[in-house]
Amino acid sequence: MNPSVSAKSTPRRTRSDGERTRGAILTEAARLATVEGLNGLTIGRLAEAVGISKSGLFAHFGSKEELQLATIEHAREVFAVQVLFGASGAPTGIERLQRLTENFLNHVAGRTYPGGCFFASTAVELAAQPGPVRDLVLRVEDDYLDRVRAAVHDAQKEGAIAADEDVAQLAFELSSYLIAANMQFAITQDVAPIERARRAIERRLTDAA
Repeated sequence: MNPSVSAKSTPRRTRSDGERTRGAILTEAARLATVEGLNGLTIGRLAEAVGISKSGLFAHFGSKEELQLATIEHAREVFAVQVLFGASGAPTGIERLQRLTENFLNHVAGRTYPGGCFFASTAVELAAQPGPVRDLVLRVEDDYLDRVRAAVHDAQKEGAIAADEDVAQLAFELSSYLIAANMQFAITQDVAPIERARRAIERRLTDAA
C-alpha cells in the first residue's frame, strides 16, 4: 500500500467518524431535551444516555451552553427537513399554509421526539430565561410563525381567503390548534388530538375562504 495514500485517507475517515458520533449525540440530546428540558441537559446526563465517557463528550462540546446551542441547531435542521422544505415549494399561499400545518402535525405524530415538538417544548421552558439559548429557540419558533402568517397573507392576496379576514388573527388561531395538539399528544401519546387539529384547521380555512 502506498503510505502517502494511507496517511491522507486516515484523517478523512476520522473526521467522518467524529461527525457521525456528534450527530448521534445531538439526536439523543434533542430527544432528552423534550422530556427533561434543555436545562436538564448536562454533559454527565447525556454521556450516560449515549453510553460514552464525559471526556468523550467534552471533546465535542466544551460547555453546557455550547451543548445546548448545538442541540438547538440540530433540532432546527430536523424541523427544516420535516416541516419547512416540503412547504416552501408550494405554488400558492393556501397550499403552502396547508403544508406548513400538516407537516407540523406529521412531525409531532411521527414521534420524532418523545416530548412532542422540540421548539414548542423548549420555548415554554426558556420563556423567562434571557440569553443566547432562549434567543436561538425563539428565532426558530418565530420563523415558523412568520411563515404561517406570510402564507395566510399570500392566500388572501390570491383570493383563497376572504379580504375581510384578519391575517394575524387567523394565523394565531391556526397556530393555537397546532400548539394544543402538540401538548395533548405529548401528554397522552394518542393521535386523537392530531386528528382534531386537522379537522379544526380544515373547518377554519373553509370558513375563511
